Parts: sequence; structure tokens; C-alpha cells
Amino acid sequence: MDSGDEQDVPDSQGRKKRYHRHTPRQIQELESMFKVCPHPDEKQRAQLSRDLGLEPRQIKFWFQNRRTQMKAQHERADNCLLRAENDKIRCENIAMREAMKNVICPSCGAPPASDDSYFDEQKLRMENARLKEELDRVSSLASKYLGRPFTQLPPVQPLSVSSLDLSVGGYSNPGISPSLDLDLLCRNSSSAFPYTFPAAVSELEKPLMMEMATGAMEEVIRLVQADAPLWVKSGSDGRDILQLETYDRIFQRSNRQLRFPDTQTEASRDSALVFMNATTLIDMFMDASKWAELFPTIVSKARTFEVLAAGMAGSRSGSLILMYEELQVLSPVVPTREFCFLRYCQQIEPHVWAVADVSVDYPRDNQLAPSRSRKLPSGCLIEEMSNGYSKITWVEHMEIEEKNPIHILFRDLINSGMAFGAQRWLTTLQRMCERFACLTITGLPARDLGVTPTPDGKKSMMKLAQRMVNNFCANVGAANGHKWTTLSGLNDVGVRVTLHKSTDAGQPNGVVLSAATSIWLPISTERVFSFFKDEQTRTQWDVLANGNTVQEVAHITNGSHPGNCISLLRGLNSGQNTMLILQECCTDASGSVVVYSPIDLPAINIVMSGEDPSYIPILPSGFTILPDGRSAGGQGASSSSNPLGGSSGSLVTVAFQILMSSLPSAKLNLESVTTVNNLIGTTVQQIKAALNCPDV
Repeated sequence: MDSGDEQDVPDSQGRKKRYHRHTPRQIQELESMFKVCPHPDEKQRAQLSRDLGLEPRQIKFWFQNRRTQMKAQHERADNCLLRAENDKIRCENIAMREAMKNVICPSCGAPPASDDSYFDEQKLRMENARLKEELDRVSSLASKYLGRPFTQLPPVQPLSVSSLDLSVGGYSNPGISPSLDLDLLCRNSSSAFPYTFPAAVSELEKPLMMEMATGAMEEVIRLVQADAPLWVKSGSDGRDILQLETYDRIFQRSNRQLRFPDTQTEASRDSALVFMNATTLIDMFMDASKWAELFPTIVSKARTFEVLAAGMAGSRSGSLILMYEELQVLSPVVPTREFCFLRYCQQIEPHVWAVADVSVDYPRDNQLAPSRSRKLPSGCLIEEMSNGYSKITWVEHMEIEEKNPIHILFRDLINSGMAFGAQRWLTTLQRMCERFACLTITGLPARDLGVTPTPDGKKSMMKLAQRMVNNFCANVGAANGHKWTTLSGLNDVGVRVTLHKSTDAGQPNGVVLSAATSIWLPISTERVFSFFKDEQTRTQWDVLANGNTVQEVAHITNGSHPGNCISLLRGLNSGQNTMLILQECCTDASGSVVVYSPIDLPAINIVMSGEDPSYIPILPSGFTILPDGRSAGGQGASSSSNPLGGSSGSLVTVAFQILMSSLPSAKLNLESVTTVNNLIGTTVQQIKAALNCPDV
């Protein structure tokens, strides 16, 4: 009788042992016997041995293995039922707890008085602790038999982004490759995300995420409303400083430093009035694309993974979303910060909303060394005022692991907390709200353009300028997908370049070369901003102006600060009367941006007549001006970390975008490298000379 195939299989010690595979008929007979008698005696095993041509020992081992397998199947089924019942109880517990918060007395409208409220709360805490222990036990059992935690999702692989290796040193380096194929580009013009869209959040995970978001909301409200001893005022500049020991004690996070010993904690709080009603703000906060549009200088990318709860129509109360965002400082040498987090919105009183963020490990991957950077409960309290304003109190609280050393120029700014703190968010929000409000003001002054703007002309021009600023911010930082390559070193940062194929509507088609460098100037940010904004001093830094002066022929006020404006500039005696310069200047307490782009007269006529400017091609260049952080409450590094030492100054990033070729198959050559290197170098030298700091 055929007893099946036999093979030599090496064991753990390298020796070969015989491996027997039963035939289908043998397995069928064994299964039939197992259904009748799972524990056959010696006589029954001997009979099976004679009938099937197997050794009695083989029969015995087969039944032992089959009984073990059946036991495991029953335990898995029992675990699934237990897990489902456990999750049902937890959801009911959360629902009851939320319902208890909203109970009011029908007579007076106040929460009902109860002598047992304290004991009810303690009972709920004990019940939650028991449920968590039960969940951990079920998870352990499930992972034992399933081979993975039952809530684990399939790994999500990052997008594959081809890279271009620019093997260049200084522009005089003979090792520069004279021609590089751009078939493999370092990035595309469209924004690249580090994650593909993950699979939908499982039903088992949603209650856990809701519980996490609810806890974060409670913590944010306490952080917003608390004062000493949780927050104390800085003696130098009056900023709120979080007392970490008090925080850990209140919120029971005493093991945080043991789990993340190499991370740095950043915590800040600030308040301000912004010119926008609360419901509009909430709508923009809970929409990832609007969120990125509201903070183009901070948020380089944002995406909604999933809407877990839609909330109430009109107010967004109860809305919960899973988001991804990438935060940046506008310089190619400052690493971005990436977070995947829950954002929860709740109306806590009439005309008062709270928005809370907290990091989650989602999408999960199998990286050996995942980032430990995360958002601890952060967010804001938004109170709607009667005059169209909203009062916002903002809290930022993060644990950051810097994977790469921070460049010396930006070290003080990052360590001071100004780069990603609450003050920067609020000052940017104030400026952007004023910008949106200016869209409603009619009238656009124009001189010598030969056209009369329509009422929609101003809005069209502001939209074009906003797209110009957004494009500039997206291409000057170290956002995901950018691969900056260092050319010659004019300073510690050096000139850095990156290339991409431009195929988006509103940009010239072809290969675009972006080049940037950052420098430190011992001059205040206000003075540097005024220097770049003033059209009378443009010839002192604009290499491409060829010494020709410019004249402002149109001006749009963009906010309460006189420096926030949109301008149309025309070159005088340049011989190119059909080419103008569109420029937007933005400034607030956290820094300034000056962005400009050449634009021809026919395109301006289209814009000022109120037509859609989305398809007008622009290629912006410009400057970012940031404080160096040394005066931020004395938290900056000592003068030894500053390139010059002495008093504080400004961090200026100079960035150009140049259309190398309209052909997608164009190649980067030595001439292009030399041209952009000289352009950046000459601009930096002229800026330093004009500001009387040539030796910096």
C-alpha cells in the first residue's frame, strides 16, 4: 500500500531526518475515525495501522496533533466571542460616561446634585481599569494563536520616490558630471506623501481612538485653563512655561522619560484675537486641505486619512478625524516634523469650541527604528466674540526626536521653541485671517497699466499671489520628497539645489531647478524685511534687474501691518515693457516672507478683469526672514554657538526657481550648475554689502 512520499529534511543540528507525508486516503480514514473517537485505544490504533499501512506510533502522534489542533481552534473561537463582548461593554461604558457629562436638571438647567458622584466616578475608573486588563489578556491570547496582535493592520509601505544623484562639489570642481539624465528625478512637482492611503480603521479600533481623543480633549482643556503651578511666566519675555514635573504628576505620565530618554519636550501656550468667526475657523481646522492653505509657511503637507465621526452639521461638534501633517521651517537645512494624529472637535459651551490633537501609531509599519516624535495632547480653545473676532488660546506640546543634528545656524531658533511653538501658530493665523478679510474690500489702485480692474479683479489677483506664496513655501523647505544636493559652500550652509519635472497647471512645463542657501545677518528681522520690500532698494540685491530701477504700479493692502501687501512692479528703462513682477510681502512676529515672480502683461490683464488665474504660469523666487532665536527668553544657546557671537540677528534664506528647459528630457549640465551657483553667490554678496555686513 502506498504510504506517501518521504523526503530528507535537515533538522536544527544539520542532520537529516525522514519526513513522512500521509496520502489523501490515509488522512480521510484518520479524520473519519477522529470524528467517532478522538482518543482511540491500543487495539483501535493497531487496526488503523494494519488498514492504512502506517506504524502504530505514527497513528498515535497523528491523533495527538489533531487533538491539539482542535483545542486551539476552539480557543480561538472562544477568544473571538470574548473579544467582541469585551468591546461591546467598553463602547457602552464610554457612551454612558459621555451621557453622564451632558445630564442636566430639567428644573434649573444645572447638573443634578448627587452625594454619590465621587463614588460613581471611582466606580467608573475601576471598571475601566478592569476592562483594560481584560482587553490586554484577550490581546495576548489572540496574538498567541493568530501570530500578531488582533488590532494590528497590514504594513503600509512608503511611496517609492526615485532619486537623482548630483555628484557635484564646488562649481570649479572638475569632477562635476557634464550631463545628468533626468529620467530619474528627485521629486515631482506634485506633493508626495510618505504614506499611501491606509486601509480603513477597523471597527475594533474606533472605540479605542474615540477614548484616546476624549482623554486628549480633557487634557487640552485643563492645559488651556490652568495657571500656576502647571504654567509659570518666564521672567524675561513673559511666555508661559510648562512645569514638566507638575505636568507628569497631574496627568500621570511619570514613566515618559524612561520610555523616551533621547527625546526633547517642547511645550508652549499663547492667546490672541483673530478676525474670523469661530465656525469658519472650525471648518478650516477640520479640513486637511484648508488647514494647509491656512498655514502655508508651517504646514508643508496635510491629508485626512479617515473621518471617524462626522459630528453635528454646522458646528462640527463631535467630529473626529485621523490626519497626517508635515511641519516645516522655510529652509532646506531644517528637518521637517511628521505626525499622524487624531483631531477631535467638541463644542463645550455656547459659542465655545475646543480642538484637540494627539498622536497615534497609524499607519503602522515595520521600520526597525520608528520616529519617537509625537504630539502629546495639544490644541486650542476657540471663543466666538460678538464683533466678528474669535479669542483663541493655543497649546503646543510635543516630544521630539531629532534624527539628524540641527544645523548650527538654526539651533537656537529650534531649541528656543519659537520654530514650532504656539506663538508662531497664532501670529500666522492672525495674519492669514486679516488676509482673508481683505478679500471683501473693494477697489484696487492701478497706475499706467491701461486696464481698469473689475470688482473681482482684486480677488483674482490675491488668489494668484496666494498660489505664488504656497508654491514658494512648498519648494524652499526640506519637505518629504525633496532631495537637496550641496554645491559650493559660500557659507556653512552652502548652495543647495533640487530638480523636478513641472507638469502641474499654473507652472511652466519642463524641468525646474530650485536653488537655495541660508545665511545669518547681525541685523533685526524688521530691518531686513524692509530692505527686501522697498522697491527703491531692489537694484541693490536683484542681480537680474541689471541695475534698472522698478516702480510699484499696483498695491493691495493685505492686513493691518503696512508690510503685508501685494504689489505689481514694473521695471524702468529695461526695454521689456510687457513683463511685470508680482510680489507679495508677509510679516508677523514669527518671521517674514518676500515672494515674487515675473508675469507678462496679457496675464495681468486677465487677472485684473476677474478671470480665473489658476492656469497662469508662475515660477516664484524670494526670501524668508526668521529670528535667530537667541533673544527668546534667554533659551538660545550661548554666543559660542552663533557664527559671530554677540547680539541676536536674522536667518535669511535666499531661494530661486529657474526653468532649465521646456523639454522633459533635458539634462543638467555644468553650465546650469555654474550659473545658479554664481547667481546665488552674487545675490548673497550684494545683500551683505548693502546691509553693511560684508564680512559675515
